Amino acid sequence: MKAILTTLLVLSSVFSFGQKLKFKITGQKDTTVNLVRYFGKGLYYSDTAEIKNGIVQFDGSKQKAGIIALFLPGQKMLEFIYNDEEVFIEASLPDLMGTAKVKKSEENKIFNNYVQFVNTERTKATMLVEKRKKVEKDSDQFKQLTEAINEVTVGVVAYQQNIVDTHKDKLVSKIVKMSMDVVIPDAPKDKNGVVTDSTFKFRYFRDHFFDNIDLKDDRLVRTPIYHNKLEKYFSKQMMIQHWDTVIYYAFNLCDQLVPGSDMYQYNVSWLTSHYEQSKIMGMDKVFVMMGDRYYCGTDKDGNSKAKWMKKESLDKLCKKVNTHKKLVMGVVPPNITLRDTTDVNWRDFYSLKSDYTILYFWDPECGHCTKITPKLQTLYAEKFKERNIEIFAIGKAVGDDFEKWKTFVKKHNLEFINVAVTDALFKAATENAREFVPRYTSIESLNYQQTYDIYSTPKVFVLDKDKKIIAKSLSISQLEDMLDRLQGHSDSPKLFPPNKENPEDDQMH
Repeated sequence: MKAILTTLLVLSSVFSFGQKLKFKITGQKDTTVNLVRYFGKGLYYSDTAEIKNGIVQFDGSKQKAGIIALFLPGQKMLEFIYNDEEVFIEASLPDLMGTAKVKKSEENKIFNNYVQFVNTERTKATMLVEKRKKVEKDSDQFKQLTEAINEVTVGVVAYQQNIVDTHKDKLVSKIVKMSMDVVIPDAPKDKNGVVTDSTFKFRYFRDHFFDNIDLKDDRLVRTPIYHNKLEKYFSKQMMIQHWDTVIYYAFNLCDQLVPGSDMYQYNVSWLTSHYEQSKIMGMDKVFVMMGDRYYCGTDKDGNSKAKWMKKESLDKLCKKVNTHKKLVMGVVPPNITLRDTTDVNWRDFYSLKSDYTILYFWDPECGHCTKITPKLQTLYAEKFKERNIEIFAIGKAVGDDFEKWKTFVKKHNLEFINVAVTDALFKAATENAREFVPRYTSIESLNYQQTYDIYSTPKVFVLDKDKKIIAKSLSISQLEDMLDRLQGHSDSPKLFPPNKENPEDDQMH
């Protein structure tokens, strides 16, 4: 009997551990409402309940600590902090945050007062700024208004610092501290008081950007504030938008994080995804290097560090990463050795002694290719050939495309190097690839579509004299302009100026 009572007491304590999250909303009809949680900038449904007579209650045991919101019909939200503490908040529609009164929860009493204070001060500052716009900059009134604006800022910072100093044991303290910028010391000066490093303040701010954020506290990534800081850090305001620069700072940040933590997952996921989708040429290198280091790399037990990924998705991502590692900026891509239009001679681009090499993948049946390829011939004949710029074009020539490929090359007098997996080569290699590999060519060359990820054409890569990739996915006008500039011919008349009306017509993938 004693053992049964003990078990019942233990079970009772377990099931009652979750804190109640209770809300009383004046003006809300009976309906279904939700709790939503933050994970970085994303909002996700977390729980559902029925609100009756304006009152609704949730079980806190289902929630993780962070900023959560009561989500009402009409996309109205009441944000609050949950940190394993019972919460009871009253508010009225339509202004939930403005009318919120915290009946229970020390965290939210501090948080609610802070939100209302900041909103009041923001309104005050906005009014002062608008008023200042209407006066002369050299007037006394402009100076007085500027001082008043600065006083508002100083007051907000002081309020924030007070919360940080007096409530160090609470989550709200860390959230408020996270929203504060680091204090930048004065720049070093020489004995005459002259600043010796004009970039000191900027570099200090960038290098200490995350000092006010506890990167080992997962609760902070479950707020919308963290994402805003992360996005700002990797914006053009904070660093040069060059792939190698971004990779350096991305690695520096993510290597500080605890593998397997929510903070680790969010930073790695967002950075990888963000740069995979980037429209800036070369930024795919960030995606590739992040994927290689944090997804496809393994821990000491041989498991992926990206424990949140399903195996099927992880395998797909790593396959893409492994292909593109050989196709990013600054890398020498795999050589291609194939037959030219004689279907006898073998040509490759590693052996070319050109100052620049353009790898061009095309298909004689591709409508866009039929427009772009003759333009490349014009550039080659009138500019590139005499400047020691070579074009190494890889065409599609299997089956009926073989004759179409040869006909197009001849019709448009394509003087640059044209190679392909010809129909005869394809059939023979399918029967016995060892007949050609490695004596004449390579498996990578025969499978160039997979090697170079050619799933749409035309596609272009620009290589320097060492055969390193220096550009890709350019339009014809961009290609001409870039090579003109690289070779000191910036003022050279353009054969193909930008097509402002239909820029996609000249684009190569």
